Amino acid sequence: MKKPVIFLVDMQSFYASVEKADHPEFRDKPVIVSGDPERRSGVVLAACPLAKKFGVQNAWRLWEAQQRCPQAIIVKPRMQRYLEVSLQITDILERFTDMVEPYSVDEQFMDVTGSQNLFGAPWEIAGKVQAEIMKDTRVKARVGIGENKVLAKIACDNFSKKNKSGIFQLDETNMKTHMWKLPVGKMFGVGGRMEQHLQKMGIRTIGGLARFPLQVLKKKWGIPGHILWMTANGIDYSPVSGHSHSGQKAIGHGMTLPKDYRRADEIRTVLLELCEEVCYRARSTGVMGITISAGASGASFNHPTGFHRQVTLMNATNNTMDVFRAAWSLFVEFWDRQPVRRVGVNLSNLCNDRDIQLDLFDDRSRKRQIGYAMDSIKDRFGKTAIIRAVSLTESGQAIERSAKIGGHYK
Repeated sequence: MKKPVIFLVDMQSFYASVEKADHPEFRDKPVIVSGDPERRSGVVLAACPLAKKFGVQNAWRLWEAQQRCPQAIIVKPRMQRYLEVSLQITDILERFTDMVEPYSVDEQFMDVTGSQNLFGAPWEIAGKVQAEIMKDTRVKARVGIGENKVLAKIACDNFSKKNKSGIFQLDETNMKTHMWKLPVGKMFGVGGRMEQHLQKMGIRTIGGLARFPLQVLKKKWGIPGHILWMTANGIDYSPVSGHSHSGQKAIGHGMTLPKDYRRADEIRTVLLELCEEVCYRARSTGVMGITISAGASGASFNHPTGFHRQVTLMNATNNTMDVFRAAWSLFVEFWDRQPVRRVGVNLSNLCNDRDIQLDLFDDRSRKRQIGYAMDSIKDRFGKTAIIRAVSLTESGQAIERSAKIGGHYK
């Protein structure tokens, strides 16, 4: 039986690469894709390799990047175009296998275990994948190869992106000599805060985590601690599946505000708009939820504030005002009255929206019909064809966001 062969295919500086592919005049010039510098979204989303040679990094403020690379061409993001190219790349990958799992807009997993008889050895297939993507989209791809998704991801992030071929294979033969030497913060699944916790325990490399007593990690963090240990040892049983996102477990929406919101009425407006969007998406997929979560992040990077809390209702709902009342109640209780930069709402524990619980004191069927009627108007005439009056106030963001995908202009 053949060992599994999993690819993580990553697009180099994806947004910037798409812009260069669409604009040949940018070919030999540094390109930076960034949001509107007049708003808080003026952050570097992608920098091409030429811009990175000047030290520009993703997530920098645009003014910092321009100081480092003043000759760079600044391009506003076109999210609709990037999604189109991402779907085009999915089609390319499916020429090699039907087991393709999008991980993000610029990363996709492939299981090519059964494709080797048709397309050759893993490195040969990886080269063909790169060539096909370059030919059809003019975007350079890097490929991490492993026996599972974790090894493929770590191989791509830490080795494929740094070698000339853009391909690297990580397995039991070189895992200890390559992966184990990496700082523990380079491991997939370890964020900044977890890295600090591990370092305080004397764990500074992935190898150190792999050799650390499993029982101690499980006692401290439970199942997440066990998963950390498995990842460090290159163990991952999750399959590559094109249907991995089909069973949606929650629907959420959040946004970074254009300025720090300090007044309750400002935050209330945005929270209502987010609830409207979450419920619209829930109705569009024919589901309701019984658990509502609300959260906020403070304005200071150095002294983070905020909260994330949830409440479970008596009955499942996808009605905007039901969700809003629960979310706002959480906000009133847990908001520390500090300036807010980001707000989010989540609807979970989903069920079919046809399973309506009868209520003697609330005409839930009528409210359901009103919600779907409003959705029908929006679907036909656009998201702003019908909006709540509060969205026309200065703090409202619904009209501005209607022109965006994922928080960025289409």
